[in-house]
Amino acid sequence: MSIRSMLPWASPRRTMTRGERGGDPFISLKREMDRVFENFWDRFERPFGMEPTAGFPRTDISETEDEIEVAMELPGIDEKDIDVSVSEDVITVRGEKKDEREEEKKGYYLSERSYGSFHRTIPIPPGVDADKAEARFRKGVLTITLPKTDDAKSKTRRIEVKPG
Repeated sequence: MSIRSMLPWASPRRTMTRGERGGDPFISLKREMDRVFENFWDRFERPFGMEPTAGFPRTDISETEDEIEVAMELPGIDEKDIDVSVSEDVITVRGEKKDEREEEKKGYYLSERSYGSFHRTIPIPPGVDADKAEARFRKGVLTITLPKTDDAKSKTRRIEVKPG
């Protein structure tokens, strides 16, 4: 559920009636205020500082006969700021991004700080050996490898697909 659906002034855009198209300054002001509030609440429907098309963190999950692999893009995050835990049926990844920048040149001094945290919980199927799970972090990508148990490997079988 988006936050916009709970706010009466952030309702979906609608077409203007013939009376609203006229030169009435109050109608024009109302339209402009509606637009301002719509743009303001857009920021809260996605994680802090992320583009609307980007999910954070972007995650790929793949499965082979022997293992399940989770690859998560974490650009700009240090290895020490990532926490990975795994149980029988779920992987949880938590992280925090800290960015501080100071610049001093002739005539000005700039100091910026930005912080953001995330956590992502991913369900995993039964038959994963959580005790043998491994995590590697390289060039901004966290890769978690979850080997399957021998029992789970033996229960997997191919099914032939027949035409028509």
